[in-house]
Amino acid sequence: MKTKLKKLANSRVELTVTLESADLKKASEIALEELSKEVRVEGFRKGKVPVEVAKKFIPENDLNARTMDLAVRTTVVSAFENEKQMPLLRPEISITKFVPGEMLEYTATVEVVPEVTLGDFKKLGVKRDEAKISTKDIDGVLNNIANSYSEKKVVKRAAKLTDEVIIDFVGKKDGVAFPGGSADNYHLVLGSGNFIPGFEDGIVGHESGDKFDLELTFPKDYGVTDLAGVKTVFNILVKQVNEVIVPKIDDALAKKVGPFKSLNALKEDIEKNLKLQTEERIEEKFKDDLVKALVKKSKIGEIPEILISDQMHGIRDNVERNAKSQGLTFEEYIKRGGETEESWEKKARKAAEENVKASLCLQTLAVNEKVTVNEKDVDAKLAELRDVYRKSPEALKSLKDPNVRQDIKNRMTIEAALNLLSKSNK
Repeated sequence: MKTKLKKLANSRVELTVTLESADLKKASEIALEELSKEVRVEGFRKGKVPVEVAKKFIPENDLNARTMDLAVRTTVVSAFENEKQMPLLRPEISITKFVPGEMLEYTATVEVVPEVTLGDFKKLGVKRDEAKISTKDIDGVLNNIANSYSEKKVVKRAAKLTDEVIIDFVGKKDGVAFPGGSADNYHLVLGSGNFIPGFEDGIVGHESGDKFDLELTFPKDYGVTDLAGVKTVFNILVKQVNEVIVPKIDDALAKKVGPFKSLNALKEDIEKNLKLQTEERIEEKFKDDLVKALVKKSKIGEIPEILISDQMHGIRDNVERNAKSQGLTFEEYIKRGGETEESWEKKARKAAEENVKASLCLQTLAVNEKVTVNEKDVDAKLAELRDVYRKSPEALKSLKDPNVRQDIKNRMTIEAALNLLSKSNK
């Protein structure tokens, strides 16, 4: 087999493949065997006709066509591998020459993974942050624990800061309720700072059964453009006031939380866990920074549009899921974030391009450094996923798809390359 590569525009290539008689022999034998099972010959059952007998009854054009098809299908993958090219789609095949039994020439045209020339991945100059845990961090966790053990007592008095109120509210702009500004039976701890300035303070002093309006102006830097700096009115009904009784942070609380003999023991455990969590975040950020630095130091060919489109589709899917979880459409969701369809598309495209570049660099690193993933590790990952999705027949079925397995293996390979990148820059 001989191959000749021609680079076209937009990351497309045309690969010319020439097969000689030795290459065609195997394809011809398989074609003859397959066709012999389809031919009908008097005196033989279908599928049981001997090859030598069937050969006399098979039209030459049929045999040639099947031979060409088999020859192409069995050589096109290795042909691209010989040229160190990775097709992104199924190639467009065109037969240019064919002499039965002697030679076959065809072209395969397709978009391929762009060429990547990596920079020195061992000298990226990225520094890892230090994991520092402060007393304030530990106290914050202790306060959250104490609040989780708090008791709530219904009171018949005016609400004050630190009380929990159960309210119905409707936010209106120009007399019309705006998306995301209404709720029923909402539990709110006054002073928590979960609402815009003035909302929680405006409830202080009211008791169960009170109906009233709060005229409030959203902050100018509010995340939803349509509401930033806008005057609104909230119709509020206080349905219940609860006094929140928070337990004292002491040895007794520590013993309730777990197998801790003292408050100091609990603090030590909190510090240990906070440090582990912080180190995980630091390592994740460190890897992200390394990949960005690697991309910056590397030369990447023109990125095919299909790779960017696939990434953008994934980004949009995530946004739509988030929007749906909040009862919003995609358009409403991005509008609340101050985006138009056009501005969102622009940002999403930039993010998609960055993701593709990062993936290409890590794939190239994996190839260059011969990073591989053990098939047993892939099996273990699939077993883990089957356990996670054991109640979803559709998901379990998809895990049997060879393409899904390959996708999982590819992701694991990228992760292994990322770990190599991290170890090489300590």
